[in-house]
Amino acid sequence: MNLFDLSGRVAIVTGGNGGIGLGMAEGLAAAGAAVVLAGRNATKGSVAVKQIKDVGGKAEFENVDVIDEKSCRALIDGVAQKHGKLNILVNNAGINIRKAPDQLNAAEWRSVIDTNLTSAFICSHAAHPHMKKAGGGKIINIGSMMSIFAAGFAPAYAASKGGIVQFGRACATAWAKDNIQVNAVLPGWIDTDLTKNARREVSGLHERVLSRTPAGRWGDPSDFAGIAVFLASAASDFVTGTAIPVDGGFSVQG
Repeated sequence: MNLFDLSGRVAIVTGGNGGIGLGMAEGLAAAGAAVVLAGRNATKGSVAVKQIKDVGGKAEFENVDVIDEKSCRALIDGVAQKHGKLNILVNNAGINIRKAPDQLNAAEWRSVIDTNLTSAFICSHAAHPHMKKAGGGKIINIGSMMSIFAAGFAPAYAASKGGIVQFGRACATAWAKDNIQVNAVLPGWIDTDLTKNARREVSGLHERVLSRTPAGRWGDPSDFAGIAVFLASAASDFVTGTAIPVDGGFSVQG
């Protein structure tokens, strides 16, 4: 028995057309899952789908606006209906607005919270009946180092990423009876479009990250393929409510 085989499984990855989401989607597809990449940018989506298909994976793109409840529910229900099931959900979509708490306005706060946290609630809520019907499922929420630490330039982001860990733990305890495991992954500093903006906006960030990270480098989206497969597969059937850093040692460096 191959504990990591995902053949026949159907997965949705929000924000799966780039960055960490695409890295996880590639891992799931390589393990045999049919992966639905969900996002707003169809051009990036088609490139990502081609990338996965070129190496023999199964992938498709679905347009979704995660801050719109109807759009989220249409995505989840549509995929479950089309494929006859939904086994894996990765709540990865996220944004950041880098401002001090006194500079952030309420609309900006809501934008970050709704994208990063509320969308995970809506998608998970919509996925639950499909996973329960299938006899179980896997939900993977994407947190951050900001789930552990604070930063003065990211109050809404930190709140959303702290919240997503606790939300996932609530789901893990509530849905254990339905054989649904819910876990979080906490990325460290990863080389993505989001962090490229951070390096432009936060002076000295690149150097500070390298000096604090024992691995001596920024992470790559491909570093998330393995953890995605583990948390989506039978290998993690007795693992739930966890928050696992994938950070090159950043969070344990003294």
